Amino acid sequence: MTRVLIVGAGPAGMRAAETLSNAGLVPVVVDEAARAGGQIYRRPPEGFTRPGEKLYGSEAGKAAALHRMFDALVRAGRVDYRPHSSVIGFSGNEALLLGAEGTTAIAHDLLILATGATDRLAPVPGWQQAGVYSLGAAQVALKSQGVALGRKIVLAGSGPLLTLVARQLRKAGAGLAGVLDTAPLAAQAAGGMRMAAARPLVTARGVAMRAGLGRLYRAGVTLQSIAAGADGPNAVHWRDAWGRPRTTPCDTVALGWHLQAETALADLAGVPFDWSATWEQWLPRTDDAGRAGRGIYLAGDGLRLLGADGAEIAGRLAARACLADLGHDIPAGDEASDRRRMARMRRFADGVARAFPWPAQMVAKLPDDAVICRCEGITAGELRATLPLSGPEANRVKSLGRVGMGRCQGRYCQRAGAELIAAGAGTTPEAAGRLRMQPPVRPAPIAALCRMVRED
Repeated sequence: MTRVLIVGAGPAGMRAAETLSNAGLVPVVVDEAARAGGQIYRRPPEGFTRPGEKLYGSEAGKAAALHRMFDALVRAGRVDYRPHSSVIGFSGNEALLLGAEGTTAIAHDLLILATGATDRLAPVPGWQQAGVYSLGAAQVALKSQGVALGRKIVLAGSGPLLTLVARQLRKAGAGLAGVLDTAPLAAQAAGGMRMAAARPLVTARGVAMRAGLGRLYRAGVTLQSIAAGADGPNAVHWRDAWGRPRTTPCDTVALGWHLQAETALADLAGVPFDWSATWEQWLPRTDDAGRAGRGIYLAGDGLRLLGADGAEIAGRLAARACLADLGHDIPAGDEASDRRRMARMRRFADGVARAFPWPAQMVAKLPDDAVICRCEGITAGELRATLPLSGPEANRVKSLGRVGMGRCQGRYCQRAGAELIAAGAGTTPEAAGRLRMQPPVRPAPIAALCRMVRED
């Protein structure tokens, strides 16, 4: 039987698995988490008592339905589910799967990558200190363990996740000290009109969540620094939309500027990339169904940042493309309906990108002593000093200056590094190029790599 490997068990991966299963295939689904759901519908451990309404808000019904559907497929043996496992690389038609028992090489005929997204971070002086997290990390702690990471939390950055995490923390009873958004109100209004035209109800819910934050929320800010003592952060220094200096006392900071597609495995699989001026990041190149060529398909936020609903549609489209390439008949009505909905999701996402832009000027003006690469402790000044030797090319800067050589492989510093390269060389972040990924894409014990088992 044809073996289809799906990497990721979020909304895109789960819907792709369902579509393939309904066609008689038994896909292998690999996921790093203990339970399927992805980041947006992340599930707590068994026996966790917080209800879905508190974990997922207005999306609780969708989350529960997806969880039930996928769990039923696994129980019926219609999906070969591999939790607690990470694909760390590829060798020909084999995926290298890292699990608790070592590394397994899984042969596959077709590959669907539904790897989701990660936080997009902009360096702020002081962000390398303990007690400074990403918005996604704060959300994971809350959903997985019911833990707020502090008592006086400052959330800073921009994008829908900023408001969502703030609301989730407040509903859980956590102490919020401030919500600082670098996006100007004018940009939010212009992008918000596009969002409302595409998905009015979703936009209205977002506006209501924002209004519920009251005076905690500030728009159009410029982050200056994060001050810390022996016990971690104690204040965030920032300027308001009128340039006036402000200070917010805190004990925890979480940062995030919307999301970036998680594309490491797509890179290792040989998928081509294009620069997205809309999202200001490199994104995989596919057709409208997610085909990337050579039996590889992409779906969800690892392809385009369209949110949970868009990811479900993308998962079905990628699975149908897979089935069509195998010679299966695809119902035309279902395909046409999903493509119409996908077009609406893209219009909404375009509005999101315009409403919450990447803070390019704030990053370009980082002081020389600001750490840009947290893994390696490289400062903005050290990167700038590399440019006369490396030239304005990201991989040469990485080789000579070590920015992007740490355990995250540039996931959190690549975009900011490109901004500094562009500012120093008088070019653009696109011209700086894209860092090449190297296997393993996650830190892996040498002992696990030595225990390789092949699974045909």
